[in-house]
Amino acid sequence: MSKQEIEVIKYKEWLLTNGLGGYASSTISGMNSRRYHGLLVASKIPPTARKVLVSKIDETILGSNGDIPLGTNQYPGLYYPEGYKYLTQFKRDPFPVMTFKAGDWKLKKTVFMVYGSNTTVVEYHNLSKRAIKLRLTPLLVDRDFHALSREDSRFDYYNERKGDVLRVHSEYGSDPLFIKYTSGSFESNHRWNKNIEYHIEQFRGQDYSEDTCEIGHIYCEINPKESAFVLFSTDEKTIKKQPVKLKEAESKRLDALSGSEINNSYYRDLLKSADQFIVKRASVNSYTILAGYHWFADWGRDSMIALLGYISMGKKKECQSIITTFLKHLSEGMLPNRFPDYEGDEPEYNTVDATLWLFIVIYEFDQKFDDKKLLKEAFTSFDEIINWYVKGTRYKIHVNEEGLVSAGDSQTQLTWMDARIGDYAVTPRFGCPVEINALWYNALCIYELLASKLKLKHSPDISDLKNKVHENFNRYFVNENGSLNDLVVNGKGDNSIRPNQIYAISLPFSPVSKKIGNAILKCVKEELLTSCGLRSLSVGNPEFRPFYGGNQWDRDTAYHQGTIWPFLVGEYMMALLKVKGFSAQSKKEVKGIIDGFKDHFYDDACIHGISEIFDGEDPKRGKGCIHQAWSVTQLIRVLIMAKII
Repeated sequence: MSKQEIEVIKYKEWLLTNGLGGYASSTISGMNSRRYHGLLVASKIPPTARKVLVSKIDETILGSNGDIPLGTNQYPGLYYPEGYKYLTQFKRDPFPVMTFKAGDWKLKKTVFMVYGSNTTVVEYHNLSKRAIKLRLTPLLVDRDFHALSREDSRFDYYNERKGDVLRVHSEYGSDPLFIKYTSGSFESNHRWNKNIEYHIEQFRGQDYSEDTCEIGHIYCEINPKESAFVLFSTDEKTIKKQPVKLKEAESKRLDALSGSEINNSYYRDLLKSADQFIVKRASVNSYTILAGYHWFADWGRDSMIALLGYISMGKKKECQSIITTFLKHLSEGMLPNRFPDYEGDEPEYNTVDATLWLFIVIYEFDQKFDDKKLLKEAFTSFDEIINWYVKGTRYKIHVNEEGLVSAGDSQTQLTWMDARIGDYAVTPRFGCPVEINALWYNALCIYELLASKLKLKHSPDISDLKNKVHENFNRYFVNENGSLNDLVVNGKGDNSIRPNQIYAISLPFSPVSKKIGNAILKCVKEELLTSCGLRSLSVGNPEFRPFYGGNQWDRDTAYHQGTIWPFLVGEYMMALLKVKGFSAQSKKEVKGIIDGFKDHFYDDACIHGISEIFDGEDPKRGKGCIHQAWSVTQLIRVLIMAKII
């Protein structure tokens, strides 16, 4: 592999998860390019308090004619060593597998995690016809995954060896890291590797240089067709288990996620990909959904939207657990927008839409599972939510005289277009946003429908309010072009062409006529639809930003000003199917859109993942989070709903 090729493959990443919020991740060459990369990123308080403990391993083939390094790191002005030159293949089947070759030797490196444990296992398998001698050098850090490490005298990485297991303490009193090697011997060699650079952090305008600590080398010799394993873990019990059995168990678990009866390999891989976001939250002893890797935790809005995909997959146990947890945290008629990353922090309630998405979730859960017990539990919460929205709750969220939901002010960001820098709201959407009121109309329709199903009486005012919302939605949001205003403030509409209008026809109950629905669909298709999702703003708008990158100001001011969001294409496809009556032609178009993500899914950004966002004008490479829950689950949901698996 040439130096030109490393400039391409350093943007291709892989990710493994452990069901706790912990993960392992790097580029396909093994060169870390982010502070979030690490061979073992452990979740101390699942799914949060994530710490990078093992940055990576640098491998070296030892030979009588000279040593050949397989590792790659970026330092100021150069790559060293240049192991990428010997990388001949990368594949994901189901684990990340890297094959290195030169001369008469060939070595396969496989990485996997142990589900339910902060444990990463690396396997080295000799594909040569002769024995291979290896020197393996773990590079260690002990830091929050948002931070960076520097050489520090506090971190002595004291270690003691017992058989083939090392017990390592980064500093006095720290929790141990266990390192087990199944072959060879360990030789101490304490030193710091300084100024390793992470180019994506540099691109993001962040600090991008780190020091990692080397405590020694593992020397082993691997005979032809045999393997050697290295295990990294915070769990002493797991470290004692046989790595071959751990690998078999994880392979079996992943195979079971898709089912042997499914012939579509793309769909099977999407299902495995979606599983990475469902994790355990220790604080409430239930499941939750991480919004995206590497850095997002569990967010209310993202969880509600992603739940629609998991419901369609039939994951009743997980969905019920997540719904119940959110219901328990209902406060003043609002669901949390974000659970805390750190112990002692309180949930945040700064969202107007997460709560309204709950109605859609319960409706689709009922359609799928017909579970009256959960339905009754949720219905009590529905009463509470509607009452709070009508009388008013946090952040000036209230129902105005026209029956529409109004929220916020110039200092708040309460919708999914929530970029904010200090006190500056980049896309202020206070007043009556279009998707909020489409959701509000659906909430009232669903309340009425489920009350009838449960044979519960409700105030006739709800029906009157629903009809009022229907009338005034059309009065205030439908503009002269036949499409919808994005926002209404004091009776005046903002007709900026944004994707939020699509919800008026994608949700279960539409407040607009079929004629207007066709106009909305035409507008969104012509102005916003791309091969990677929907633009957040039309190209013709003077505020359009074609490029997402640079420092935080540059990134956040572009975030919702044209940047493409894959998750929105799910709503576009649902709208297309509904408006066209689930016709054969609409299903064919939908299949084409979903298949259009294949190249990205298999060969860009996170291999076997779908990115959070893309540039608005030239969407060649995924950006933002490398793997986003709602980006993946929306595709799966439409595949199932349209029956085009």
